[in-house]
Amino acid sequence: METQFITVDDASALNEWMERSRREPVVLFKHSTTCPISSAAYREMERVGAEVGLVVVQRARGVSREVAERTGVRHESPQALVLRDGAVVWTASHYDVTADAVKQAVSEHQGSVEADN
Repeated sequence: METQFITVDDASALNEWMERSRREPVVLFKHSTTCPISSAAYREMERVGAEVGLVVVQRARGVSREVAERTGVRHESPQALVLRDGAVVWTASHYDVTADAVKQAVSEHQGSVEADN
């Protein structure tokens, strides 16, 4: 499966992504179009092989701030977050954003939150 980037550029799109995380783990990727490290992370995210919510920080600063506020995870870019049941279960930034790490985090959180407790 090829990675499909889905633009998350307003509050409505972010709300949908957060709601979806109640059913399955979801990936959000904060990307800076002017940062070479972010470009490398973007190439890694292309190899995830799933849907990835893409927040381009230059175009969606409000959404980027909202992600930080809702999750309690300080903003960085590039930054990948895996959300499950509306909460961050894994995050990485800069050179720690790798396709293998994201895939592993998603895999570890496939089951329901209640089943994990």
